[in-house]
Amino acid sequence: MFSTLLVAFAIVVVVNCIFYLLFANYAFAKSSPPVEQNQTPVSVIVCSKNEAENLKNNIPLWLAQDYISFELILVNDASIDDTLDIIEDFANKDSRIKIVNVVNNEAFWANKKYALTLGIKKAKNNHLLFTDADCKPASNLWIQQMASHFSNEKQLVLGYGAYAKAKGFLNKLVRFETFMAALQYIGFAKLGMPYMGVGRNLGYTANLFYENNGFMSHMYIRSGDDDLFVNQAATKSNFVICDSPESFTISTPKNSWESLFNQKRRHLTTATHYKLSHKVILGTFYLSNVLFWLGLLVSFVFIRWEFVLALVLFRLIVQYIVVVKALKKLQETDLVYFVSILEIVMICFQMVIFITNLFSKPKHWK
Repeated sequence: MFSTLLVAFAIVVVVNCIFYLLFANYAFAKSSPPVEQNQTPVSVIVCSKNEAENLKNNIPLWLAQDYISFELILVNDASIDDTLDIIEDFANKDSRIKIVNVVNNEAFWANKKYALTLGIKKAKNNHLLFTDADCKPASNLWIQQMASHFSNEKQLVLGYGAYAKAKGFLNKLVRFETFMAALQYIGFAKLGMPYMGVGRNLGYTANLFYENNGFMSHMYIRSGDDDLFVNQAATKSNFVICDSPESFTISTPKNSWESLFNQKRRHLTTATHYKLSHKVILGTFYLSNVLFWLGLLVSFVFIRWEFVLALVLFRLIVQYIVVVKALKKLQETDLVYFVSILEIVMICFQMVIFITNLFSKPKHWK
């Protein structure tokens, strides 16, 4: 039993470390510089549902971007607050703003993909950038940095959508989970396996959208306008990563455990519709993390502590080398000292969400 447990735990550690070594390909790579400083016309599309206050704060920031040729398409998705009034007020003052007003339609009610499709159809430019109403650009070069990566071959730009820093453990957990998701989707994309992007900071061409029939293959799934589209449309050669700090967007994080729980329930439901190969790889990584911490507890009981300690230290060293480097790239360095505890809490949190989703369906686009 001693040798069997030791071998099993060693296999888990090796598998887990292999994933982190794969992520090192991104963590230690130089941030991708802009391909060229062009002024390709861009359409920025923001879909909003009951986001009046966020729009008041963020529309001026989008309009203040240091970019000559862009339009801002603001989609009001059947809001019941003052969202439409706010949009119309700004539109009356700036001709770059175009309005799409989505009314309640029973066939597509609560489906953000329908609203986004109307926004894309409204766009006059081929190059599209997407963000959310509660997101602000990290700099006035956001459009320039993201748009400069478009080319004849590169029709999909994967950006990083950070969350604002605040006090408290919940904020750290939100940002760590976001960081780990980015480490995976950017890390695997760097290896030629793009499987998702985040709608908080994403770019693609209208041509790519129409070539893939938009969201039609997963329109019946109410979430996934960002990751499922990337999962469907991305190839080994048609995407590019944009991770310069000036290209980040910063979102308002969830400020309660309940709201975070509901948000992650939706995200987990969407992930079940990824390509099988992606689900297997991502599932293996998650399982190796779970088994590492469970195996650590079991192994210390049945295996000599010297062997267990050696394996644990090896795994933690490999993880920290890669994670710390990536945290610096994505400007989340304050999380360095909490990596292990955040990882344990995140794993438990995700497990509870998975079990909950087995018994009830999450609510979607509010």
